[in-house]
Amino acid sequence: MARHGKRYEAARAAINPETVYDPSDAVRMIKEQEITRFDPTIEVHIRLGVNVRHAEEQLRGTISLPHGTGSDVKVAVFAQGDAARAAEEAGADYVGAEDLAAKITDEGLSDFDVAIATPDMMAVVGKLGRVLGPSGKMPNPKSGTVTPDVAKAVGEVKSGKIEYRTDRAGIVHVSIGKRSFEHQQLLDNYLAIFDEILRVKPASTKGQYVRSISMAQTMGPGISIDPAVTGAEQEAAA
Repeated sequence: MARHGKRYEAARAAINPETVYDPSDAVRMIKEQEITRFDPTIEVHIRLGVNVRHAEEQLRGTISLPHGTGSDVKVAVFAQGDAARAAEEAGADYVGAEDLAAKITDEGLSDFDVAIATPDMMAVVGKLGRVLGPSGKMPNPKSGTVTPDVAKAVGEVKSGKIEYRTDRAGIVHVSIGKRSFEHQQLLDNYLAIFDEILRVKPASTKGQYVRSISMAQTMGPGISIDPAVTGAEQEAAA
């Protein structure tokens, strides 16, 4: 069994495992935790009552968080000509076509978080499915990462636009920022993604849609959040 340090155990001791907390209280508790020596990422895990074996119940989309993620997102862009130059000017970390694909397959290039491609590059990108697919980096029109306007896509990703999707267990994992963020910034980001998940509820879903929510910082214990508290309700209580 894995052993945790004193800081982790102290943080866990402050959490009642039988309680589902208000989102604002969960944010406050995490900001009070002192576990890491670096500025940790705050993550939210939303378990949904969807059947991901049915395509119509697989959630995938993007959302621009009100306050970004606080992370330096590295972007690789598959483009040529004017589109490639536009991507470079927009701040893309890697830009290329067949040469970029070769770096990924032959040299093991993988230190980027998002891959974007122009439509004409999909013949090249399609060959990278086995590499980019498992890591969730495969460009997709639904997430806005296959587009002729790569400069706009790069700008959005760099400024805090994130992709969300259900995994094989029907869980959505997203980052809502850093612990150094202000309390309200983290709460705003959480409510934005949660309300988005409610908005895209598949019509075919039966039974309880949001089954559980957990919030935690990197290397920290999870805090169960009340799934009944929506953004509108949180604002009304403020």
